[in-house]
Amino acid sequence: MSADLAGAVFGELAGIAAAQLGIYPSAGPELRAAARDALGVLDLRAADVRVERTWTDGDLAGEELSWSVGFGPRTHAFLLRPREAAGPLPGVVALHCHAGMKWAGKEKIADGPEAPSPEVARLRKDIYGGRAFANELARRGFAVLAHDVLSWGSRRFPLDIEPGTLSEADRYDAAAKQHEHVVAKHCAVLGTSFAGVVAGEDLAAAAYLRSRPDVGPVGCAGLSGGGLRAALLGAFDPGIRAVVVAAMVSSYRDMLGGHVAKHTWMLYPPGLPRLGDWPDLVAARAPLPLMVQYAMRDELFPEAGMHRAHALISDRYGDGGAYEAVFADVPHSFDVPMQEQAFDWLARHLR
Repeated sequence: MSADLAGAVFGELAGIAAAQLGIYPSAGPELRAAARDALGVLDLRAADVRVERTWTDGDLAGEELSWSVGFGPRTHAFLLRPREAAGPLPGVVALHCHAGMKWAGKEKIADGPEAPSPEVARLRKDIYGGRAFANELARRGFAVLAHDVLSWGSRRFPLDIEPGTLSEADRYDAAAKQHEHVVAKHCAVLGTSFAGVVAGEDLAAAAYLRSRPDVGPVGCAGLSGGGLRAALLGAFDPGIRAVVVAAMVSSYRDMLGGHVAKHTWMLYPPGLPRLGDWPDLVAARAPLPLMVQYAMRDELFPEAGMHRAHALISDRYGDGGAYEAVFADVPHSFDVPMQEQAFDWLARHLR
């Protein structure tokens, strides 16, 4: 089937769904609870937290932590903070992206004691301005937690990978790409969703970070799939004081046809379109602070969808100033200028 014919078919189907199911209704404050129920967000906690190792790197101090959320391998995380910091610091949950790379999770955005792998260095060059943004954020005076979630890094599945000339990491990622629908289907038959499980793990990580006596107010930030996770965490956790979503906001309705297939199953939890559009859920934390960074040359989202999303979120927030939109003339990325804008904004809202 040609792309044009497929687009026409889905367009006709959209009309029937809109007429019969009332998709993308105007959503208000009730969306937080309704969406949490629709996604099947799990109530998880970080249990049996252990410090696996500690290190220093110039002006930073790091801890590798691990904990159990009750199923699967133990979650591993990096906690980064200024080496000489005294007193409680503002905290940020730094959420790693999807990026088609599941061999690594937290390492995509945070450096531990070891140098980044060639695969991670390649990814950072492409979408993060060549740097580990969690470490740079920690240097600004934050306690930053970067953790793995189901399917990534320490939480990845033991998949059979084909032999070949690519690295083990690249071959694993090729296998993981074909496995995500299996994860999503298992979550669905268990009454939850891929997004609901990941959101549950992120809620547990945020609760742990807030529980530390050396951490004060907590926010979160992420790019792409990490931005999706940041939006869900901000919607479902009223204790998250400030949220940065980078390159992950568009209306669903404008993505039909050419953009839906480009994204993770996490972006499509069953039932959400009958409650509201994706930007409605992003804005469900109103009036609490929200920054959305739109990458205007993003190949993964249509420009019309980003503009519609901005209009929907602006309408929900009104003129209070707690929503800040950044329109960056960049492809899909969280580059250095975007990071610096986010860091300054987080500092204003968390200190």
